[in-house]
Amino acid sequence: MKKIVKKKRIYFSFAFLLLLIYGYDFMEMRISTPTYQKILAENPLGLQAEFGTLSTEDRDLRYLEIGQDSLPLVVFIHGAPSSSSFWRTFLKDTSLLAKAKLMAVDRPGYGYSGYGKPEISVKKQAALIAEVIRAKRGQHPAVILHGSSYGGTVAARIAMDFPDLVDGLLLQSASLMPGKEKTFTFTHITRHWPFRWLLPGSIHVANMEKLSHKMQLDSMAGLWDRIKSAAIILHGDADNLIYPENAIFASERLVNASFLEFKLLEGRKHDLLWTKRQLLEQSLEKLIQVTTGKYAGTNGFSSVPH
Repeated sequence: MKKIVKKKRIYFSFAFLLLLIYGYDFMEMRISTPTYQKILAENPLGLQAEFGTLSTEDRDLRYLEIGQDSLPLVVFIHGAPSSSSFWRTFLKDTSLLAKAKLMAVDRPGYGYSGYGKPEISVKKQAALIAEVIRAKRGQHPAVILHGSSYGGTVAARIAMDFPDLVDGLLLQSASLMPGKEKTFTFTHITRHWPFRWLLPGSIHVANMEKLSHKMQLDSMAGLWDRIKSAAIILHGDADNLIYPENAIFASERLVNASFLEFKLLEGRKHDLLWTKRQLLEQSLEKLIQVTTGKYAGTNGFSSVPH
């Protein structure tokens, strides 16, 4: 009898976990274009978001932009699992909108960019996003990338492969050093087809990316000297998902960065988008100043906790 009860509890727990995953995916992982336009229209400046799609043979890549063309362009690149919807608070921020035009993309496999269809090649992801940026490059005095978590991997690869497109780089909680991140047993189990079909598309894509992280980062390890842009690296020293060694690794290899600032944040985990939003915005504003020649400070390199 006890065995039967135990099995029922296991089945119930598994079903409840799946329910939570699907609920989270449905509520948070992607926002339709009409709904997103209404959300972003709620800004005091009265700015309207414009949505576009880059179509290729393999997939469509959705992106959105809001702000004035004459200002620097800040491009937000999300982590996993996620989508451009995670940047909606930043995209409505009046302080940022007064200083820059803001763009966010749905990375391949997420949002409305071929949802559920993985693209594990960071090089290919970078090339797709770079094509969108290149079409806008001439309108803006500078282009700054803000890559969060695995979005930081993609942002770094864009700066490596297309240095002419990138003037500033904010790497936040970014996966940058091969092998220095946590991989859950759940991720390995769900790579097999009997389990894969149970998962929402965004979780499946995140798992496939996770299993290829080390290989992708190994392929980037010798390319760091290609980055010429200004760079700021922010990472929590208590991050138990993407370990702080990632930030140290990148800071030591950005030897050709025109400006470099590196901060480990004391007691902070993999949640800087929520717990250190003000610092992230200040860092973006600093990169805007640096890349447009308005920064009066010095090249700041610091590992002091903040």
